[in-house]
Amino acid sequence: MSTVDLEIGGMTCASCAMRVEKKLNKLDGVTATVNYATEKARVSYDGDIATAELIGAVESAGYTARLPQPEPSAAEVAEADPVRPLRDRLILSAVLSVPVIVLAMVPAWQFDYWQWLSLTLAAPVVLGAGLPFHKAAWTNLRHGNATMDTLISMGTLAALSWSVYALFWGTAGMPGMKHPFEFTISRGGGAGDIYLEVAAGVTTFILAGRYFEARSKRRAGAALRALLELGAKEVSVLRDGVEQRIPAGDLAVGDLFVVRPGEKIATDGVVTEGASAVDRSMLTGESVPVEVGAGDEVAGATVNAHGRLVVRATRVGADTQLAQLAKLVEDAQNGKAEVQRLADRVSGIFVPIVIGLAVATLGFWLGTGGGAAAAFAAGVAVLIIACPCALGLATPTALLVGTGRGAQLGIIIKGPQVLESTRRVDTVVLDKTGTVTTGTMTLLDVVPAEDESADELLRLAGALEDASEHPIAKAVADGARSRAGALPAVEDFRNIEGLGVQGVVDGHGVLAGRPRLLAEWSVQLPPSLQVAMERAEAAGRTAVAVAWDGAARGVLVVADAVKPTSADAIARLRGLGLTPILLTGDNEATARSVAREVGIDEVVAEVLPADKVDVVKRLQSEGKVVAMVGDGVNDAAALAQADLGLAMGTGTDVAIEASDLTLVRGDLNAAADAIRLARRTLSTIKGNLFWAFGYNVAALPLAAAGLLNPMLAGAAMAFSSVFVVSNSLRLRRFKAAA
Repeated sequence: MSTVDLEIGGMTCASCAMRVEKKLNKLDGVTATVNYATEKARVSYDGDIATAELIGAVESAGYTARLPQPEPSAAEVAEADPVRPLRDRLILSAVLSVPVIVLAMVPAWQFDYWQWLSLTLAAPVVLGAGLPFHKAAWTNLRHGNATMDTLISMGTLAALSWSVYALFWGTAGMPGMKHPFEFTISRGGGAGDIYLEVAAGVTTFILAGRYFEARSKRRAGAALRALLELGAKEVSVLRDGVEQRIPAGDLAVGDLFVVRPGEKIATDGVVTEGASAVDRSMLTGESVPVEVGAGDEVAGATVNAHGRLVVRATRVGADTQLAQLAKLVEDAQNGKAEVQRLADRVSGIFVPIVIGLAVATLGFWLGTGGGAAAAFAAGVAVLIIACPCALGLATPTALLVGTGRGAQLGIIIKGPQVLESTRRVDTVVLDKTGTVTTGTMTLLDVVPAEDESADELLRLAGALEDASEHPIAKAVADGARSRAGALPAVEDFRNIEGLGVQGVVDGHGVLAGRPRLLAEWSVQLPPSLQVAMERAEAAGRTAVAVAWDGAARGVLVVADAVKPTSADAIARLRGLGLTPILLTGDNEATARSVAREVGIDEVVAEVLPADKVDVVKRLQSEGKVVAMVGDGVNDAAALAQADLGLAMGTGTDVAIEASDLTLVRGDLNAAADAIRLARRTLSTIKGNLFWAFGYNVAALPLAAAGLLNPMLAGAAMAFSSVFVVSNSLRLRRFKAAA
């Protein structure tokens, strides 16, 4: 079996994706999944089938397909922004529609010939701003299909067409014509009725829904673009012993390149010269930078903390760990089950029934001698009352209010498609570094030797470590400065690679680092300090031994500290019915120590990014609905794979883009608030959809019986819209748990 990705064009709703998928799967030897959010199809097929045949099958369904194109530049992405024309259509539609709706609903403002002004304003809305609906309906009609676009197009065009008929050939165009605001059920010919406010209002409301949907869809590919931006842009390559700056993309396998302190490593390779500590947390989740020297492998896009390295490139381009991570994210996004909007789900049944009912109504009235005008009026009334006015508001208003309230609480919800899984989530997988913990090394404990002062130990060790660039040294120096105040100057400072540092502080020869460094100066740790070292290391922490003037003076314990709110947040997640699991690339001892501190029972440690995805997949295969909370690049693929991805806003852009919800506060309590808010927003959307359909369905028999005058239809539609908006506004009262 071969696999190919196809870019699909022309899809307007989730049912379009289902149609393309069904068309592809009808081919012998083909298995396809189509993702409406990313507008891509992942197709596995027999080697005998040509790609052109797959593209032809998609085109026969009325859509476009092509092989993936090269990643566009930022300027090209901005220029090809599909949201901008939709936004422009929405603004135009709203500006023109508001006067039409107001005039129709307020008889006192209906001046002579007001109906002709309404026609002038409504026609560009229906025919211009609503053009995408009509195009989609025509495409579906040519292929024998019907979607919500079909109903929107038929309803708005029918309302406009009948209004034009009533104005030019009926009595609606007479000077002084009034649109009475009355709630009466009466049978009439319809020649004096206009439906312009319905045609313009429906178009505007549905455009609003499509705009918010398109805006969230546009972010689908942003995770991959953000990943590609992480790599180094330029690199200093060694040619004949001379450094040359070249674009990182021009590196070839075997090239030697230089990495200075603070620079990103340009590509995967092996260190040939120098020693340093490399921050690999973005790829592996390890909270402590890893010491590397000649012969050690390093990965592209990781950061050289200190020291000059010369690296020989071993993998470039698509073979690097970063590129493989991007592939993992893309695979997870394409493989994610498509969450369809409820309005689209019922369209396959609702639309044909409504169209059939309208035709049957027309036929019945013609057959019983009711007259062509009355028959057509009744048929059009069926289409108009079924047209999803409140449905257009149901999702975007709840989403607008819910996301607005979320933003106030530090929670960003990316779109309606992320909400359904929150109701079913039963397992929450938590990354350790930067999510449960602070993500930065912190001085946690000071253990002085017998008869030694803890303040003096901190003052001298902190001063020495302040001269080093190593993250552990920085943690010691910051901790010493916060507890002991100003630090003295250091003389004769020296960094011993892989062991520690030495120097002279206030006339004392000070050593700080591994016990092996002290042993080289014939300094042994007393039993009490040896026990302190072993206890710290058993808990997964880093212990720094300190000595001066030929004697061991104490031990400093450094670790990635647990956030003070993490334990309470995990208790709240349990209260929401979720089982927490700690997932980390860090070592087992460190992970177990953190898990005990915050109240997590299940721990999966020492995992690579691909393994994180596998853990999420394993939980899903066991029937669990998984939420993933993370902050690093190494979490991006797992965030995309999870049923619900929550990114800490203090983390990387890649994690944020790959997630469904972003927690701006960087506080794990926000994860519990996010799930509560998302569940509340989803239930509001469902309530809105139920009532919106309820009004339509309840009024259909009246319309079919020819008993629905235009004002009653308009009032019912307006009332359903007001109900939907009011229901959505209740989300503004959502409060974060204290």
